[in-house]
Amino acid sequence: MAKTFYRLQRFLRRARLLLLFLGVAYIMAGSVLLLQRSSVALFQRGTDTVLVPPRALEVPNDGWRYRRPGSRVIEDVENSPLDLSGSRADQERFMSRNLKIRHLRRHWIQGRRTEDENGVEHSQAHKATRHKGTYIGCFINDDKQRALGGTVLYDFRKMTSSLCQDTCSESGYQFAGLEYGTECHCGNRISAPRARREDCNLDCRGERGSPCGGVGRLSIYKVEERLPGHRTYRNVHYHGCFQALKNTSEGLLVHTSQTNLTLQLCVETCTDKELPLAVMRRRDCLCGHASSLLKMQKNVEGHQCGRSNPTNHTYSHEQDYLQVYSTPVLDSRCKERTFLPERSPSLIALSSFPGAGNTWVRHLIELATGFYTGSYYFDGSLYNKGFKGEKDYWRSGRTICVKTHESGQREIEMFDSAILLIRNPYRCLVAEFNRKCAGHLGYAPDTHWKSNEWPEFVDSYASWWASHALSWLKFSSRLLVVHYEALQTDLLPQLKLITTFLNASVPDQRLLCAESNRDGHFKRPGSRGLTFDPFTLDMRTRIDGYILSVDRALRDRNLSGLPQEYMPR
Repeated sequence: MAKTFYRLQRFLRRARLLLLFLGVAYIMAGSVLLLQRSSVALFQRGTDTVLVPPRALEVPNDGWRYRRPGSRVIEDVENSPLDLSGSRADQERFMSRNLKIRHLRRHWIQGRRTEDENGVEHSQAHKATRHKGTYIGCFINDDKQRALGGTVLYDFRKMTSSLCQDTCSESGYQFAGLEYGTECHCGNRISAPRARREDCNLDCRGERGSPCGGVGRLSIYKVEERLPGHRTYRNVHYHGCFQALKNTSEGLLVHTSQTNLTLQLCVETCTDKELPLAVMRRRDCLCGHASSLLKMQKNVEGHQCGRSNPTNHTYSHEQDYLQVYSTPVLDSRCKERTFLPERSPSLIALSSFPGAGNTWVRHLIELATGFYTGSYYFDGSLYNKGFKGEKDYWRSGRTICVKTHESGQREIEMFDSAILLIRNPYRCLVAEFNRKCAGHLGYAPDTHWKSNEWPEFVDSYASWWASHALSWLKFSSRLLVVHYEALQTDLLPQLKLITTFLNASVPDQRLLCAESNRDGHFKRPGSRGLTFDPFTLDMRTRIDGYILSVDRALRDRNLSGLPQEYMPR
């Protein structure tokens, strides 16, 4: 009897453990299923939302994430406050805009799929290309020993050794180093010892079979050498003509003299020394940091430096004036960026119509303040280029401001204050159409401009330009209006206004550092102009009406109106 009871007891003990195991497994499976269903439901609710403007137009690919689930359809006039004439017909036309936006949204996602497929083909084509430079070896690159001290470029999807070498060459560097398979480092000197060859064991994301560094290791290439005077650079910026004051040259680190000195030779000299400022004075070429500008007195009259013809790169024989240029080298003092050390109590928007230069302004803000900017959306292509705030939740308070293209009252009132970036609508529409068809740095082919896609685009987007500005002027409680054209022509004063509005304490040296690398890697190469005017007379009549409406709204809020160049003639 005792033996039977003992067997029963053992059986019940095992059964208890088995039931406990099955219960835990059942709960875990149910939790996974519940999470999956809830995420699908949230995704469906997000994709069914149609706001003005459409969020899907901002996303880089099909893997987008909308960050405010549970939204409903908003189609009231309050979220589309554009009203130029007050007529019923105009109101109905603006209300029907959402139907056109839905069509554009579907077309946008299909276009992004095509772009991604083309990107895959492009990365595969890199495999067959031959590297122009010479592979040097594997080098240590950590917090204590930096192998290359120049520019850093990120591309988490399509990095190749050829892309890195081309970028470094155009930026004026002699060496290109790759790390983690995704990072590109540039420099003119290798300042760290060699590592074991097997330490560089990672392939490039866009090019299999090519050494692309490792963890804390750089695969370094010597880029293709070009003869002096024949190198091509990007982002060489002219600061202006300055008067040479006493002891001006003391803050400049390199001083060389040469007969028949040209801008090209001076920029090459300073770039080889990894210095961001090139100064020309008679036969002298001086190199230094951007802070040296603080010791100079600006002279607006460019002819004092013999620069009446901007294409003339031979220095004039004036002794008392300096021509000052930025080289492609990024000043190391404004290279590092981080998230805010403490959560910000206020949420500041960087709002603009698409194509108004939001990415460029984010680049300037990050250089000037040293803090990442966030985004209401997630754009993978920008994250791949180094905008680390793209993946951060937009309400986290860890970024200094948040990019948005939204214009609904509810979305505007989520922010405590906002910087409203306004650009000429004609240039905005052209820039956004280029981005839509060819990415952030590409140009739309002529076939797109001459198809029905362009008139449909203008029909929907032109009114959105005005609606966006009017909404922020109406619903934002604290607003700073910045004009894109003013930033281009008068960068430092405008950047000071922005950083002051952001409550960021930025020294003049840091602002000058930002100005010296004002373009970065986020400007379309060249100025490929269209051979025809894409705007019809009817388009111009409507757009001019929107310009007058926004100008009137700015003045009604006691702000300066739109720049004169916007005004219809």
